[in-house]
Amino acid sequence: MAAPPKPTRIGLAGLAVMGQNLALNIAEKGFPISVYNRSTSKVDETVVRAKKEGDLPLYGFHDPESFVKSIQKPRVIIMLVKAGSPVDQTIKTLSVYMEKGDCIIDGGNEWYENTERREKAMAELGLLYLGMGVSGGEEGARNGPSLMPGGSFEAFKFIEDILLKVAAQVPDSGPCVTYIGKGGSGNFVKMVHNGIEYGDMQLIAEAYDVLKSVGKLSNDELHSVFTEWNKGELLSFLVEITADIFGIKDDKGEGYLVDKVLDKTGMKGTGKWTVQQAADLSVAAPTIASSLDARFLSGLKDERVEADKVFKTGGFGDILTDQVVDKKQLIDDVRKALYASKICSYAQGMNLIRAKSIEKGWDLKLGELARIWKGGCIIRAVFLDRIKKAYDRNPDLANLLVDPEFAKEIIERQSAWRRVVSLAINSGISTPGMSSSLAYFDTYRRGRLPANLVQAQRDYFGAHTYERVDMEGSFHTEWFKIARQLKN
Repeated sequence: MAAPPKPTRIGLAGLAVMGQNLALNIAEKGFPISVYNRSTSKVDETVVRAKKEGDLPLYGFHDPESFVKSIQKPRVIIMLVKAGSPVDQTIKTLSVYMEKGDCIIDGGNEWYENTERREKAMAELGLLYLGMGVSGGEEGARNGPSLMPGGSFEAFKFIEDILLKVAAQVPDSGPCVTYIGKGGSGNFVKMVHNGIEYGDMQLIAEAYDVLKSVGKLSNDELHSVFTEWNKGELLSFLVEITADIFGIKDDKGEGYLVDKVLDKTGMKGTGKWTVQQAADLSVAAPTIASSLDARFLSGLKDERVEADKVFKTGGFGDILTDQVVDKKQLIDDVRKALYASKICSYAQGMNLIRAKSIEKGWDLKLGELARIWKGGCIIRAVFLDRIKKAYDRNPDLANLLVDPEFAKEIIERQSAWRRVVSLAINSGISTPGMSSSLAYFDTYRRGRLPANLVQAQRDYFGAHTYERVDMEGSFHTEWFKIARQLKN
């Protein structure tokens, strides 16, 4: 391995595809970088790529000691390894050779409390620590991701110049990176970003299902529809790639590739964490939760195939053919339903971030998060600009739904939204994301709910007490005794 002529500016350990791409991105921006991986073949592979992709200032090392010692002091090392124990193992391997004032940055999808634990442990060794969410997949890592660093502000200042250049650049709003806040806030924000991403993907899949199953649109037509949608209010990375997917033919057989993909969705865990956190903080996140449930149910492929047979014999097979629809009207309605549902998904994610920020004292700026998600990341969308403006107008906005602009957009779209959900229900097509988004909106906008009955039931069987609408205080009624007297 060729040694660097002088100490490098930064190091990166963990050279799977994301690690390689981020290292090459850093080198391409003019920052000499040292790289290391436990299996040395990945190191050699990265060095070859750096040579091929523009003779970039990237230097590979086969052993941790020479890797750490090749970096200028105070040393900054980014780790991109699998969350959990591999992170602890990598820290152990590297920290032996590090000195007080050096810094470790975890760029993986880590559980935020693990980051906080590690930050404390590192501080005892005199080392600084950051947990940094990195979004954008392989392509984003190479050409400009959205970066969400949280933890030591001092550590952030060490590498701010690198992050500002490496992050995605959005005209008018700048690099897609900001110091998120203290502790595990960077990881937490990335986790919720992924939860919103689950919701977004599910809503798009439901739009596809309704258009294909009820509207009988072909893949060619779907390609055209999503391409058109990507020119307006739905302009986003996920809508763009959806349009691309519908245009790709199968290279191993006839027809389109999308129809040959098995209908089982995988997951890594960040969506589940998001829903668990929402429950812990008593924040309603039904759109995100229903997208997680949809993934669980998709995994029951064999059971679903059997259930399909059972219910087909019961007359369910013809339900779809009964619906006669105006294709043009349906496409327009589904577009509006998708947009309105999407507002609900983002509202839930932002409310979850705010609740956690209050609990932990992180003082997170929701408008700034919307800004750094405008480029580089998987949920990047023109729509995020409106979210940023909503929080700029009112940083204490209780819910995106009540921002005057978003409220107006939902009012304009609610008839189409209801038509799509009703059509889906009557056609036997499940739209859990759109349905739960609509239920979330309808619940949130009502000044009076049937929760009075639930609270009365709780007081009846468990003496949990209740409040009244017409007077102050806490009340308990002996419902059982009164009911018994009335029956006699």
